[in-house]
Amino acid sequence: MALSSLSSPRLPSLLLHYQKEPNFPFLTSNLQTPFNQFPKFSTINNPKHHQKMSRTSSSLIKVQASVVDRVIELVQSSPPTWQSALLSNLIIFTLGSPLLVTGLSISGIGAAFLLGNLTWRAFGSSGFLLVAMYFVIGTAATKVKMAQKEAQGVAEKRKGRRGPGSVIGSSAAGCVCAFLSINGIGGEAFTRLWELAFVASFCTKLSDTVSSEIGKAYGKTTYLVTTFKVVPRGTEGAVSAEGTFAGFLASVLLASFGFLTGQISIPGAAICVIAAQIANFGESLIGASLQEKEGFRWLNNDVVNVINISLGSILAVLMQKIIFQS
Repeated sequence: MALSSLSSPRLPSLLLHYQKEPNFPFLTSNLQTPFNQFPKFSTINNPKHHQKMSRTSSSLIKVQASVVDRVIELVQSSPPTWQSALLSNLIIFTLGSPLLVTGLSISGIGAAFLLGNLTWRAFGSSGFLLVAMYFVIGTAATKVKMAQKEAQGVAEKRKGRRGPGSVIGSSAAGCVCAFLSINGIGGEAFTRLWELAFVASFCTKLSDTVSSEIGKAYGKTTYLVTTFKVVPRGTEGAVSAEGTFAGFLASVLLASFGFLTGQISIPGAAICVIAAQIANFGESLIGASLQEKEGFRWLNNDVVNVINISLGSILAVLMQKIIFQS
């Protein structure tokens, strides 16, 4: 019975039936749909779609170009405005943040940002670049032989990263000059004078910073300025030949930069250098005579810095007035 069923003539016809192409209308109808009729892909070869995309891209390019042009126009505003100062500082501080964190604490960066805005508003990009150059050279000098300074206990705190007190102490006189210039105190006749005083203040501070840091790093013999007694490196009011010479060169460099950027004349640059050296000598006298003495504990480094740069600015103004009057 089993054998007879296997040899049944119905078997070949049954096999042939399953060898035929399957008939699934819902599949074959979809497969026969033209490719370009699918909604997802129908716009690929559509000329109208390409025109729309082209117009959109063109509009975006125009908007971007317009924004860039507006930014450039605002940054180059003459005279500078508060808007141009804010925008310029936002751009520069954002791009320069890796460098800023090497020399300033977070709060110090905040104080420097305010200083940058005030400087740009008063003296434009040239004044801002002068302060930036002061920062770069001063930070580099502070980092010189940092391990040796730390071992000797004469290094700046936080690996030389300055806080807001140091920023304010270093720029107080410059900020006053900027305010005087912005408000037109003294009229046109004093505009250049305030800029000279501004440059002199930073020449004074840079000379002081470099002379101190290089003296602590390379000074072979350090003398107390009041008695010329040999004292250890880092002593308040002490000077060294190496540090003094380095500080002098630093003031010459920054004053020359001020001349090249059109802030001061050649005689003005010479005045800034001379005023810086006199002010720094006065600062050493204060350090040796009063600082850390009983009754003068309030006379810390930040206060002495304010006195130092103020003296440099005032001397520059007086020398300029005397030279022009004579």
